[in-house]
Amino acid sequence: MNAQDLVLNIAVNLGRISRWAQEGKEKRIKQFLAETQIYLDELEKVPRSRKFEKTYQNFKTKFANLKNKVDLDEVWAEEMLTWSNILTHRAKLA
Repeated sequence: MNAQDLVLNIAVNLGRISRWAQEGKEKRIKQFLAETQIYLDELEKVPRSRKFEKTYQNFKTKFANLKNKVDLDEVWAEEMLTWSNILTHRAKLA
C-alpha cells in the first residue's frame, strides 16, 4: 500500500474507534488500536511527502499517548474522531 492508502485506512479506523469508545466496546477498540498500529508501522516504511511530514509526526506522538491511555469517555473519543478528520483531509498530501 502507498502512503495515501495507509493514511486513509488509519483515518477510517480512528472513526470506528471513536464510535466504539462512545458505545463502550473495549474489545473492538483494542483490536482496532492494534490494527491501526500495524498501519502506522507500515506507513513508517513507505515514502511520504514532505508536506505531510509534520502532520505525520504530530499524529504518531498523539496516537501513542491515546493508545497507552485508553479512556472510554467523550474526550478520548472526540480526540480520535478529530484525528480521523485531520488524516482524511491530509491523506492527499501523504
